[in-house]
Amino acid sequence: MMDFATTCAVPVAPVAPPPLALSHTDIGQLLEACLEQTAEALVLVHAASHADISHAVEAVRQAQARNRPLDLMEAVARAQGHQEEQLGSIMRSLGDKLAATLNPTPPLIPVAGKLIAPSAFYESFDQIHKMARALLTPVIFVEDTDAIGVASINPIAATILAAKIQEVVARRFDIRPFLTIARLEYEAWSFLTHKHFEL
Repeated sequence: MMDFATTCAVPVAPVAPPPLALSHTDIGQLLEACLEQTAEALVLVHAASHADISHAVEAVRQAQARNRPLDLMEAVARAQGHQEEQLGSIMRSLGDKLAATLNPTPPLIPVAGKLIAPSAFYESFDQIHKMARALLTPVIFVEDTDAIGVASINPIAATILAAKIQEVVARRFDIRPFLTIARLEYEAWSFLTHKHFEL
């Protein structure tokens, strides 16, 4: 099996640690940061109009209020009128454009959807599981909390979650884990988010 930790690693810049326990407000702030950064990137790469993004952001907020997370990329694709059968290719295109705004560019990992969910890690770090669910970014592997991988259809969401995981793990164990950030195809992402977050 491919060693994701060494072949697909994207370094995460350290940031100031958040409070010890995350509240619903903190997760809401994390989601808002992801919405803002994703929206800015979509405008930057000319992937969506301001009107499409405005409608999509509202759809994401309404879905979150119903405890049914929705990624801004998917909401934009639907706001642009794309049908279900078109979502795979549209989301891939949007993901390619967003990934190009990041340095280094998170790679697309086709086999990531076949990896086993890290249940013990989620149980040990319930706050990370809640953050991952809100951002629809599954943790795809954990190697003794020294090396952790996250993946999403949205590379910005994956980058945000990776930084938070580094903070939380470093605070508990006094080590800063090596984080891998990867991208998923739409079908694998849909499967993993349903499996990891019971959606």
